Amino acid sequence: MFKVAVIEDDIPTSNQLRSWIEAARPEIRVDQWFSRDEAEAAIAREHYDAVVLDIELGRERHAGVAIINAINKAGGGAQGTPVLVVSAMPAAIYRSIMKALDAWDYLQKTTFEESDFIDTFLDILRTVKARQDKAQPASAMPHDDLSIDPLRQGATLWRGQRVNLPLTAQRILLALYEHKGQVVSYEQLFEVVKSGRNRDNIRKHVSTIREAFRELDEKFDAIENVPMRGFRWATEARG
Repeated sequence: MFKVAVIEDDIPTSNQLRSWIEAARPEIRVDQWFSRDEAEAAIAREHYDAVVLDIELGRERHAGVAIINAINKAGGGAQGTPVLVVSAMPAAIYRSIMKALDAWDYLQKTTFEESDFIDTFLDILRTVKARQDKAQPASAMPHDDLSIDPLRQGATLWRGQRVNLPLTAQRILLALYEHKGQVVSYEQLFEVVKSGRNRDNIRKHVSTIREAFRELDEKFDAIENVPMRGFRWATEARG
């Protein structure tokens, strides 16, 4: 059974988030916390599969930042708990800050629908379950050149070096690598992005992935174009 923490000081909002979660997945246990102190105490003693939190709690404008840092510390790096931030703070400013802290995603209050929240939340749970189902972190074998954890931005390693990728590009990379040697169609890749589900956007993400790898290895050439169909991770990386 999944266990989720909702950290939100506004009681009606907290109850709304809890009701959405329970409507989507009735078997989930949801703990509600309303202040930084009680949230940090809970994180220290409990393991949560996911956390939904606000940045501003009571008079503490950036309490959520401190809580994310506590979650990352308690989670042990790549095995950390995914965090979905739901805040009234302007997304244009805070989304990049939360991404830098390895938050899964950022939803600005009053600008998203229930379906947006549910889609994002279920995406987190699917990835958590996939990781739990495997003895090794997602798609990483002990002696592979590439190691990926789709829950953590910055947890992609190529031959021991960190690959600097945004989370969406990281999920596309995971889809390609899990099907190494096979064509991954555009339609399959649409399933791992939440917006911009068109071929041009997928190509831009793949270009971002290639550039990130070539910053580490200028000869990297493991991702192949398959005209009109999609992309393929070569069985043997030539880079």
